[in-house]
Amino acid sequence: MAEIATWVCWAVVVVTWFVGAVYGARNPRSLRQAGSGSGALWRVGSVVAGLLIYRLGRHDLQHTTDHSWWIELPGLVLLVAATAFTIWARVRLGRMWSASPNVLQAGHELRTDGPYSVTRHPIYTGLLGMLLGSVLLNGLGASLALLVVGTVVLATRIPIEERLMSKTFPNEYARYRKRVPRLVPGLRLLRRSH
Repeated sequence: MAEIATWVCWAVVVVTWFVGAVYGARNPRSLRQAGSGSGALWRVGSVVAGLLIYRLGRHDLQHTTDHSWWIELPGLVLLVAATAFTIWARVRLGRMWSASPNVLQAGHELRTDGPYSVTRHPIYTGLLGMLLGSVLLNGLGASLALLVVGTVVLATRIPIEERLMSKTFPNEYARYRKRVPRLVPGLRLLRRSH
């Protein structure tokens, strides 16, 4: 059951991305690139390192797998909620989405509503939630390495996108940054209470 739920959620996201890419390709727009160095080398390196760690430690990680309901149930809830949030963010961004963190579509508009009013990077928030939900749902253990790799990959993309947005929308993005958290909703409220 856990494996099926994981595959279904990830497949829905992949299909959404594929349909979005096909839809976006029907009306091609020119791309505007800002700056250089997308961090691709870091992402590829972290994926390779993660896969190596996973391969070398898979047997040991299997011993840490825990399929307790109190771990798997929150994992399922998180996976489903994060999948819905990810799709909402991707659909809301529409044709302005780009696969590269340092490229904007021509005519790009800064999104600050819908999921973008909850976090500045709702797609990444959703993907991280999906990774964490998948790890919990599948009993921690071997899938934990995937969470580490996914986190590293996304962590290399966020600063690149932040710089691009600050450069493209200097005043508007500065105000937006003050109002909306980068990745984790409600994190600022926790900091203020201390």
